[in-house]
Amino acid sequence: MAGTKEGGRKAAARNKAKYGADFYAKIGAAGGKKGTTGGFYANRELARIAGAKGGKISRRTKKSA
Repeated sequence: MAGTKEGGRKAAARNKAKYGADFYAKIGAAGGKKGTTGGFYANRELARIAGAKGGKISRRTKKSA
């Protein structure tokens, strides 16, 4: 049954039973923490500037006079 939807469901159920209900969350988090390329990782100053720009944007609508 390898490569079918039913096989995938069985494999997921087995992984969760064997390693815990949060199995997929744990492997996803581990992959995210290991990554060292892309995004703002390489340029912390750019991340700071982008965060400041996002923080300044008002979510309130402009009131016309």
